[in-house]
Amino acid sequence: MADEPSSRVVFGVRPVEELCRARPREVAVVFLAEGHRSREIDVAVAAAKDRGIAVEIRPRALVADLAGASAHQGIVAIAGEYRYALIADMLAAAQSASEAPLLLLLDCITDPQNFGALVRSAEVLGAHGVIIPDKHAAPVTGAVVKASAGASERMRIARVRNLLGTIDWLATQAVRVWGAAAERGVPLAQAEFLGPTCLVVGAEGRGLREAVARRCAGIVQIPQRGQVSSLNASAAGAILLYEATRQRMMARP
Repeated sequence: MADEPSSRVVFGVRPVEELCRARPREVAVVFLAEGHRSREIDVAVAAAKDRGIAVEIRPRALVADLAGASAHQGIVAIAGEYRYALIADMLAAAQSASEAPLLLLLDCITDPQNFGALVRSAEVLGAHGVIIPDKHAAPVTGAVVKASAGASERMRIARVRNLLGTIDWLATQAVRVWGAAAERGVPLAQAEFLGPTCLVVGAEGRGLREAVARRCAGIVQIPQRGQVSSLNASAAGAILLYEATRQRMMARP
């Protein structure tokens, strides 16, 4: 991790707005490309200025170079290194909300788009945190923030050195760990996610590593009727999170 930059560039209207609202102290400056104006940009700029963040006009080429992507929407923010959470913080947040913990653990998701989409689903569907390994997985970058529509700035994301050890530790905290598999396991409709739960989604293409699957207390299978071999990671994660949230909402008095 030593070669990762100490700052990051967040780009896109919604990601910049969410960053300024959720983590204003981490934002050094917001750059707005010359000639880019819209109601959405005005809202993001107002969010920055309301929190004392400097907003400066810069040439379009410079903004594009900083973003390193064409979908920057004319606005970027220069922020500090992403501050990862602790899993203990996630469990504490669930306890504070009088809810059973709902966590999402990602087994070596390397694609920033999938990672961002999974974080977005986790935030929208009420998960208390997302857990990723510190190696062979995408970290939180500007591309991830963009793909999550800024949800990464609201979601607790923990980065751990030992994924297998983390699963074992969660078991000691009475968190049931469910791994997702395409061709085996308990059918999704029969799995129960009402208690403390951690859902594990495997890497793009290969799914869960066997060592990770062995550590899980249970394996759940998403039913499939089409001809395509399997769902991608972000779709599988969204389905699992939705089912967990559906069960919990149905169980409320």
